Amino acid sequence: MTTTTMPEKVHQGRAVKRIREILQVKQETLASELGISQQSVSLLETKETIDPETLEQIAKTLKVSVEAIKNFNEEAAIYNIQNNYEGSTINSSPVNATHCTFNPLDKYVEVVEKNEKLYEALLKSEREKIAILEKMLEEKKKK
Repeated sequence: MTTTTMPEKVHQGRAVKRIREILQVKQETLASELGISQQSVSLLETKETIDPETLEQIAKTLKVSVEAIKNFNEEAAIYNIQNNYEGSTINSSPVNATHCTFNPLDKYVEVVEKNEKLYEALLKSEREKIAILEKMLEEKKKK
């Protein structure tokens, strides 16, 4: 005996919120683009269904299709992002993605040598200041 499960109805407000968060768009930004208040966006994100005109405006603003919002599946979205972003190594050739084009120890030595030179220059400057101050003090004592 087989049972068929009805597809889960997508909570459109929650879908808008997750897509907005994934795209790193703030409520204030979406509100500004839609010409409504941030509180109105917050209220929209709690609605199970959003009227078609508003949904279309939101989709256009977020640069996604209305169907993407209506059929949003967070697990599928996360899988897609993890496996299909540029630079993903899951479905690519076996290339070492951490290949360095320089020797990190050489860079460290360069930094240490540069710091030593800066320290020596600072020390020389301080010694010159001390010499000038001692000279001024001697002249003042003679008067």
